Amino acid sequence: MFAVEKISGTKREIYEELARQTRGLLDGERDLIANAANVAALIWQIVPDLNWAGFYLMRRGELVLGPFQGKPACVRIAVGKGVCGTAAARRETVLVRDVHAFPGHIACDSASNSEIVLPLIKDGVVHGVLDLDSPLLARFDDEDRRALEAVVQIFIDATDFAREHA
Repeated sequence: MFAVEKISGTKREIYEELARQTRGLLDGERDLIANAANVAALIWQIVPDLNWAGFYLMRRGELVLGPFQGKPACVRIAVGKGVCGTAAARRETVLVRDVHAFPGHIACDSASNSEIVLPLIKDGVVHGVLDLDSPLLARFDDEDRRALEAVVQIFIDATDFAREHA
């Protein structure tokens, strides 16, 4: 039984707990969908001030909606389009303090004001992205980026990605 509780503390303490719980939650499980679903739910429960947390997975050259928490979302995103597609194309984290100022932003939820998207790269292949949205402007900073990149690495290391979908 895995119990998730809201935690309080500094941003650093919250992210340290997120990393610890991510390791425990994924221990012994390698399935992509199961792991993505649990990580999205865990982030949703632990990280404050989010209105969407989830994955887009690479399927035949485009990003397709995967497991998430929040309101229904855009189903398909072309690589290079919006924040998610830009992170996949650049193969690097994209942190946007004000999504309304991001050229080509895809507004799935008008309540979102800031966003961070982290690519899932394993063995040189982009397998998808982790996307977090917030209703707060400038919600994400470099501390969030570093901590979430560490969580994404835990997810990547614990997960088998099917190469036929990439």
